Amino acid sequence: MIALVDYGAGNLTSVRKVLGAVGAAVYTPPGPEDLARADAVIVPGVGHFESTRTLGQAWRHAILEQLDRGRPLLGICVGLQWLFEGSTEAPGVTGFGVCRGLCDRLPDIEPVGGVRQKVPHMGWDTLSFPRPSRLFADVAPGSYVYYAHSFAAPLARPTVATSSYGVEFTAGVEDGLVSGLQFHPELSGKVGLQVLRNWVGGVR
Repeated sequence: MIALVDYGAGNLTSVRKVLGAVGAAVYTPPGPEDLARADAVIVPGVGHFESTRTLGQAWRHAILEQLDRGRPLLGICVGLQWLFEGSTEAPGVTGFGVCRGLCDRLPDIEPVGGVRQKVPHMGWDTLSFPRPSRLFADVAPGSYVYYAHSFAAPLARPTVATSSYGVEFTAGVEDGLVSGLQFHPELSGKVGLQVLRNWVGGVR
C-alpha cells in the first residue's frame, strides 16, 4: 500500500489513477501518524515551493521513520524539489534535505547565445541519463516527458536523469530508498508509466 501525501499542492486524482494503471494500491493518509501502514510514500506537488511548508516536523519525522524502516520515498515535481535543501522560490522554507543543493529559477534568457525563452517550462522535453538507474530501466535516452515548472533542482550526486531548458537541470534522482521526478509521470504517456512501473516494482 502506497501513501500519497496530500499537503494541498498536488493533482492527487491523476497520480492515483496512473498508479492504479501500474497495479499499485494507494491511500491518502489523513495525518503523519497514518504513514505507519505504508509500504512506500509519494510526495507529489504542483505550484509554489511555499506549499511544502505544510510538511512540518511531524510529517518529516514520520517520513524519516518510514525510510529507516526501509520504505521507499518518491517526490514528484515540487515533491522532487522538496527533497533538496530548499528553493530560491521560497527562501524561508526548508526542504527535506536528503539531496544537497538549492533549487533555482530557470533562466528567461539562455546563458549561451542570449536567446529569450518562456518560463515556466511547459510541455514535452527529452531525457538524458548520466548513469544507469533502476528508476529509468527500459527508458531510452531521448525519450520525451512532460514538464510544467519554473524552478528546478541543480545537478547533484543522486542525479540519474537530466533535461535542458536554457540550463541543464535534474529530471530524476535516485539515492537508495529516495527517488524523485521533476516531470509529471502521470502526463508523460508510456514513458511515465514505465518509470512508475519501475518504482512500484522496487517497492514490491
